[in-house]
Amino acid sequence: MSDTSSGIRLAAASVSLGGRKVLDDLTLDITERRVGILGRNGSGKTTLLRLIAGLIAPARGSVRVEGADPFSDRKAALSAIGILFQNPDHQILFPTVEEELAFGLAQQGQPQAEAMRKAHALLAAEGRAHWAKAPVSTLSQGQRHYLCLLSVLLMQPRTILLDEPLAGLDLPTQARLARRFATLPQRLITITHDPATLHAADRVIWLEAGRIVADGQPDKVIPAFTAEMERIGEHDADAHLAG
Repeated sequence: MSDTSSGIRLAAASVSLGGRKVLDDLTLDITERRVGILGRNGSGKTTLLRLIAGLIAPARGSVRVEGADPFSDRKAALSAIGILFQNPDHQILFPTVEEELAFGLAQQGQPQAEAMRKAHALLAAEGRAHWAKAPVSTLSQGQRHYLCLLSVLLMQPRTILLDEPLAGLDLPTQARLARRFATLPQRLITITHDPATLHAADRVIWLEAGRIVADGQPDKVIPAFTAEMERIGEHDADAHLAG
């Protein structure tokens, strides 16, 4: 039996955007520590993460995170769930590093002075005390991505949602972030179209057109996904067209 007090449960959840059904009658219980959500672009992966995070509500069905509705109970969601978007510029709100780090803690109800103190302490612990007053605009793409991760970690959520967390980053930054993710005690739910990043997951969920195609161990789901992507690629190949 799944542990609903610490897990994530979707019951017949559906989402429609712009008149199009993006998620269709999804039922899931997630309690594992490392979960991958795999699918092509447009399969509904990011919408699923936004649904779990409480950023949108289901049109039908229900979502519960640790027993609470993350959309209607934002206070519970802030302590239970953190989300790291693929593009840090969609997440960063404030002009300086210290302000960005302190914001999440202030949202949780901590006094501004205490939030700022904790932000400075985290930067010092990370060897980046000199970032505190730096304008966010002076950071590289990889540094802004790292800042967003620090902002999430500072809030100490029990689950972190990762949206294509390594996409668009250079190889050294990818390696550093992957090592950091591997050491985190939180539950990580990672969405990606790249199966190579999910071999160490406890569970992989393959999503296609808003529905679950397969759900299980990586060594079962990933080969099936890869074979289907190769079949689709061959079907759509244009090598035979006249040049």
